[in-house]
Amino acid sequence: MMSLEEIEDILGPDAEDLLSHRCTGIPKEDIHIPGPDFVDRVFVHSDRSPQVLRSLQQLLGHGRLGNTGYLSILPVDQGVEHSAAASFAPNPIYMDPENIVKLAMAAGCSAVASTLGVLGMVARKYAHKIPFVLKINHNELLSYPNFHDQTLFASVEQAWDMGAVAVGATVYFGSPDSRRQIQEVSKAFRRAHQLGMATILWCYLRNPAFEKDKDYHVSADLTGQADHLGATIEADIVKQKLPENNGGYRAVSFGKTHPRVYEDLVPNHPIDYVRWQVANGYMGRVGLINSGGPSGKDDLREAVRTAVINKRGGGMGLILGRKAFQKPFEEGVRLIKAVQDVYLCDEIEPA
Repeated sequence: MMSLEEIEDILGPDAEDLLSHRCTGIPKEDIHIPGPDFVDRVFVHSDRSPQVLRSLQQLLGHGRLGNTGYLSILPVDQGVEHSAAASFAPNPIYMDPENIVKLAMAAGCSAVASTLGVLGMVARKYAHKIPFVLKINHNELLSYPNFHDQTLFASVEQAWDMGAVAVGATVYFGSPDSRRQIQEVSKAFRRAHQLGMATILWCYLRNPAFEKDKDYHVSADLTGQADHLGATIEADIVKQKLPENNGGYRAVSFGKTHPRVYEDLVPNHPIDYVRWQVANGYMGRVGLINSGGPSGKDDLREAVRTAVINKRGGGMGLILGRKAFQKPFEEGVRLIKAVQDVYLCDEIEPA
């Protein structure tokens, strides 16, 4: 496991700022911080059934981060959204679903999240060895001209039949089709809970109007509201892109907000941006996992930086896809484990 000093070396010039920052707008005492007792402390009081509590504990109890309260999930459903060629040509071994699961297992991930086809192909061999998260909808981009929508590719019953511990779905909040997606996913999540599975919602924004002087698809205020809507349809965990700015509501000039979101509640710092996302998930009762940035030359630094910001903001973990599977197998394993080391480092605490 990496030491704090090694993590500081990877962070470089950002280390002091990211590791010493304190959130003053929403202090850590006001949020539900991830920990070994998270299910007992938070979800045991909810309407989730004992079967759902068991599924949540399976996710939180597996892999290198088992029983820490943190999650490390490998998601590989990009073959649908980005095309199999765009996703897997850099490393064709991942055209074989078994290698996706093997990567998650070798890296000690909490779970592997993928499509019906990928997980279904190897379910009998691996569903009892690592928690499966079946992603039930996708943005299919073979239609011409391209348009962005989330289409159901699988049913909740199929997830249950293959032994999945949780179902995952995406809603494109802000898109013309978002209300239909909200209704579809809410119904699916209700069924998943009835069958005893946990629910994870990718709370993404999608609207050309959110691109102004900067890309407000990653603004703290808009992504925070998307997380809040995700919690509203009973996502147990929300997945959100790492926020890079604030002020989306003001730039687009729509909806309702409050001046405090741009003043004392959310200071201009990436950790405070994440703290606002956490706050919108019922003050951390609905765990936040982040991702951030495209794959590139500085993947290790970007991944470790994102993990530090997420953990210090009060988040529950990181979801790492292309940055891992588009590299040689062992290099992908090292990258995922480096992120996990941030959550295993007791010296890095919520700000």
